[in-house]
Amino acid sequence: MAEDKGLVCVTGGTGFIASWLIMKLLQQGYTVRTTIRSHRDNLGFLTSLEGAKERLHFFHADLNEPDSFRAAIEGCRGVFHVAHPVGNTNEKPEEELTKMTVGGTLGILKLCVDSKTVKRVVYTSSAATVVYKGDGRQVVDENTWSDIDLFRSMKTGAEAYMASKTKTEKAALEFAQKNGLDLFTVIPTLVVGPFLCPNLPVSVRMALAMVLGSENHYRYLQGTSIVHVDDVASAHIFLFENPNAKAGRYICSYQELPLSELSAFLSSNYPDIKVPTADSLKDIKGFNKSTCSSKKLLDSGFKFKYGLESMFDGAIQSCKEKGHIPS
Repeated sequence: MAEDKGLVCVTGGTGFIASWLIMKLLQQGYTVRTTIRSHRDNLGFLTSLEGAKERLHFFHADLNEPDSFRAAIEGCRGVFHVAHPVGNTNEKPEEELTKMTVGGTLGILKLCVDSKTVKRVVYTSSAATVVYKGDGRQVVDENTWSDIDLFRSMKTGAEAYMASKTKTEKAALEFAQKNGLDLFTVIPTLVVGPFLCPNLPVSVRMALAMVLGSENHYRYLQGTSIVHVDDVASAHIFLFENPNAKAGRYICSYQELPLSELSAFLSSNYPDIKVPTADSLKDIKGFNKSTCSSKKLLDSGFKFKYGLESMFDGAIQSCKEKGHIPS
């Protein structure tokens, strides 16, 4: 059995990244408190995890009521703030969504400060906060912030999500600096791989657009960078545990993959699945996204473990097991 590493909190525990993070924390000996929006949720995929019976505890909390996270956070030595509004976030007006995510996050960070026990906080951001700079196909790092107005002009359909994630991360970093809070933000690109949750994660649905026949998603994959969910969860834990890591932003991206190369990869590795040819995709126009650099994370000592085959083998297998694609 892994050594007892103490008590931590993971917000939004039923999500794709959060549930994988919970699994890894339990495997490594942590006792985990996680927040859920409703006790009516199907939690079997979490309660069946190894160590969950003894070391996983559920708390009801809602970003609209930041103080509802108090009981889950009190006494913890660390908090992983992964929670973000579920569903199609663009159905909510940008102002409403941003108010909820910024207010909820700042409320959670204040509870961390008030707790006197939380030593470090890791917040899950998004590559949407860095890749839309408008300077062409440049390589961007943690000093870069996306241009919200430019992104709005692209009409991607994710304006509210991008604006809320960008404004929330900025507000969180500013709060942490003012209040002496040790805050790390993880900025993952498109997250791919096996999933524990019963629903098909949005990022996996997008990555498998050519497998699922979702032609309207092809343009989002043009020039996209990807990363395995296990590496993303590991990066969270690495930054939490590494005493030499400096607080701040960390991009977590394994590889950029042009649409034509993704088509060739899928055709070669999954010959039983019909995917569009590279030639048929040549006229697909994507969005003006920059390439992400994970140099800062790698220089801190982190190592990626998973490549393309692991990402897509795991994602496709999970889809088959959960009935999202025929087995």
